[in-house]
Amino acid sequence: MSSPVQWPADGAQAAGASALEARYGAHNYAPLPVTLVRGEGVWLWDDKGRKLLDLMGAYSAVSHGHCHPRLVAVAREQIGELCITSRAFHSQWLGPFLQRACELTGMDRALPMNSGAEAVETALKAARKWAYANRGVPEGQAEILAMGGNFHGRTTTIVSFSSEYQYKAGFGPGTPGFGLVPFGNADALERAITPYTAAVLVEPIQGENGIIIPPTGWLREVSRICRERQVLLLVDEIQTGLGRTGRMLACDHEGVKPDGVMLGKALGGGILPVSMFLARNDVMDVFTPGDHGSTFGGSVLASRLGLEALNVLMDEHLCERSAEHGEYFLNCLRAIGHPAIKQVRGRGLFIGMEFDPKKLSARHFCEVLLRHGALSKDTHDTVARICPPLVISREEIDAAVEMIRGALGEC
Repeated sequence: MSSPVQWPADGAQAAGASALEARYGAHNYAPLPVTLVRGEGVWLWDDKGRKLLDLMGAYSAVSHGHCHPRLVAVAREQIGELCITSRAFHSQWLGPFLQRACELTGMDRALPMNSGAEAVETALKAARKWAYANRGVPEGQAEILAMGGNFHGRTTTIVSFSSEYQYKAGFGPGTPGFGLVPFGNADALERAITPYTAAVLVEPIQGENGIIIPPTGWLREVSRICRERQVLLLVDEIQTGLGRTGRMLACDHEGVKPDGVMLGKALGGGILPVSMFLARNDVMDVFTPGDHGSTFGGSVLASRLGLEALNVLMDEHLCERSAEHGEYFLNCLRAIGHPAIKQVRGRGLFIGMEFDPKKLSARHFCEVLLRHGALSKDTHDTVARICPPLVISREEIDAAVEMIRGALGEC
């Protein structure tokens, strides 16, 4: 048996770890040149001891901040007691967790999973079976409509209805039963619905596509169309939910109550992958024992941590903080007025800075921003995401703006 790798207690350790990652890991990510070793609140430290402001929030997974004391304490306590038994048995924390999630979202029932993609897959299965049982759609003929520019995960089924070529190139054959309509176009959606349409799947704001906000009233119109045509409205709130846009759910901004909601990311408090599909009773009733499940979904540890993450969200008024600080951050960024900035858009602390690709690459901006003390990541090489933990303060926002100004000056 080979000896464990041991590195000197300095930067060589992290450098060696990065080399091992490149040597033994699949090259399915292109990380920025930084190795992170510690986090607290909105701050991260690298292997060289640099303190860096996190403007990514792990794609909304770290909304509570890194290593939130309450979440860390609960996780440590539960790890020492019991972590997982599988859903073959009851546990003391699953019921309270599901109750809290349903109460905060206005949904009737919830089915816990792990990753966001699993929550979406659960919603797709529920919608199909619901259409066969309740709408008389012939078995095997149910269709689900998604939006152009969508991002719901990377499973073989989900990438089948992606409009991004790279996400599905080389991974076919694709899964049938999906159609695409333009994001933000209610008329096109209404024309696309057929007697076989089971559900419409939508992100209220498209994150991976560049923080794309649809026209005001569009989601309300989508909801009306779905009700009139007896089609389920499934809203993916994995990135936008749990306060990210300044409300519990992004669809709350338009007073829309969907038939089903997917949550993830922040639901695990930045510690564990925790997700769930929530829906009204008749949609969830399609599942019977053996239809669907997950060994780790709804585990004791995940349930207790998810419950505490929801409690912290409410106790610390993170939705309200996101709304207030997000508006301030947006105004500060818009006031920069750099010629390379094409548009700054967002809602709450879900913000995108779009650059004119002829003047500045978003990837290059993020690399320079790293040297100025902040972490962000580009999407499609044109937009830098500004989505910090919701616990960020006004002073930390001011510091971030100065870092962004400095990076733009250098660029």
